[in-house]
Amino acid sequence: MDKIDKSILKQLQINAKQNVKEIAGKVGLSVTPTYERVKKLEQAKIIKSYVALLDREVIGKKFVAYCQITLIRHHKGLIDDFKAYTLNFPEIMECHHISGNFDFLLKIVVDDITQYQQFITDKLSLLDSISTINSSFVMESVKDTTVYEL
Repeated sequence: MDKIDKSILKQLQINAKQNVKEIAGKVGLSVTPTYERVKKLEQAKIIKSYVALLDREVIGKKFVAYCQITLIRHHKGLIDDFKAYTLNFPEIMECHHISGNFDFLLKIVVDDITQYQQFITDKLSLLDSISTINSSFVMESVKDTTVYEL
């Protein structure tokens, strides 16, 4: 990946809806080589997909919580079961198996604290392998980006 590829990727991260002509003008290439580079980046799986990023406030998803999960034992079977279990819930936007004092970090996005409480009580806490759930609530998002520095 050279400097031009990185520039193309930055442009796509900023606005994936740009057409190849717009990107080409911003990176200093003509349309055909820009198109070919984008296709190569897609084929190399550097570009995984194109998505629309929604404004969660506008769609009513105003409550964000981070849950630190500790399992009753750090055992492969329990870890695999927990990973599979989390895939069932659209409220869980991110699930990370982490090191440190906790086993997993979840990002939960719901409408409000009542919906969060229902999610914890009616869904997440049903898994017997969970020992503790520690929650932190987002009061203000100072920086929230999807753009990687290249």
